[in-house]
Amino acid sequence: MSRFLLLFSLLTSLVSAADTIKPGVRSPITFQRSPEVSDNAQIKMRMHAAETPPPYSVGMEKFDIIVPKKYKKGDPHGLFIWVSPSNAPSISPEWEAVLAEKKLIFVGAHNSGNNREVFARMRMAVDANDNLRDLYDIDPDRVYVSGFSGGGRVASMLGVCYADMFTGTIAFMGTNFYTDIVTLDKTEVFEARYIPHDEVAALAKTDCRYVLVTGEKDFNLKNTQAVFENGFKKEGFKSVEFMNIPGQAHQPPKGEWLKKAIEFLDAGKTKK
Repeated sequence: MSRFLLLFSLLTSLVSAADTIKPGVRSPITFQRSPEVSDNAQIKMRMHAAETPPPYSVGMEKFDIIVPKKYKKGDPHGLFIWVSPSNAPSISPEWEAVLAEKKLIFVGAHNSGNNREVFARMRMAVDANDNLRDLYDIDPDRVYVSGFSGGGRVASMLGVCYADMFTGTIAFMGTNFYTDIVTLDKTEVFEARYIPHDEVAALAKTDCRYVLVTGEKDFNLKNTQAVFENGFKKEGFKSVEFMNIPGQAHQPPKGEWLKKAIEFLDAGKTKK
């Protein structure tokens, strides 16, 4: 098959997939191609990874998508790409309502929980990001990655290593960083989990926005506080917010906190 016919076939399959998705209803979706930025060479370069990622094919993966009921062609929406700590990309109906209000299309991968190796989890988020831009009218200034707990840690790495693809990050109750982090009380050290490419990290510091969400009773509170103060702020990131929710344990918070986090990411951006 020629390159033209292959591209035409892929685009046709994407359009067909969009036609079967009913706005306002959680729907399954699959993708058949990965962009070059998702291949082994790119992900190793972006993380300075010594090991080679294991075999991966996006065509074997499944995703869920929720397109807001009021979405229409010609009215650009943002993307909210979710990294779950479990095998199902679940969020609460309250969160779904917030995303619809904020004109964000939700997408999350199945089999992308904490038991899956990190390279695949990152690649699924990147692949969903790239493919959905072909399916829908997407506002390129509002492409956000988020996750909870272990998923939040993956999202925090994606938001830096792929700062050219994600304009904002919300890490709920879990976040990693690329330098060793000492807690504010100097009792613990959290080792660096990746090393971003210098040019992408520079872009992340100036052009992207980050929200680190924790809670008063969250066991990751000390880690998140330290990453905020001794990581993002110390390294000169321009736009980072820290949210410590009163009485909140290690679980996804109420929708009002998701809304506040999204509003921080949206702040200062051109509305279309």
